[in-house]
Amino acid sequence: MNNEELIEAVYKSSGFSKKNAEKAVSQVLDSIFEALKQGKEVQLVGFGKFDVRYREARMGKNSKTGEKVLLPAGNVPVFTAGSALKEALN
Repeated sequence: MNNEELIEAVYKSSGFSKKNAEKAVSQVLDSIFEALKQGKEVQLVGFGKFDVRYREARMGKNSKTGEKVLLPAGNVPVFTAGSALKEALN
């Protein structure tokens, strides 16, 4: 599902206008993005948790040439599925 399909699903299930559904989806995603940028955790009970973790620099490999390259250290986003989501999928 991409952004447009998500907006369409919210539009059909919420009773919002399509423009308001687009604003709602955009605002939720922007809020999650901003919280992660600030180093905060976003937990949606039953769905999952978005978090930021620091990853050390490490050696990687260029898939085209096979050459080893140094991948820099940095923060990476992480999503952990909640128990209700896991149960729903199994």
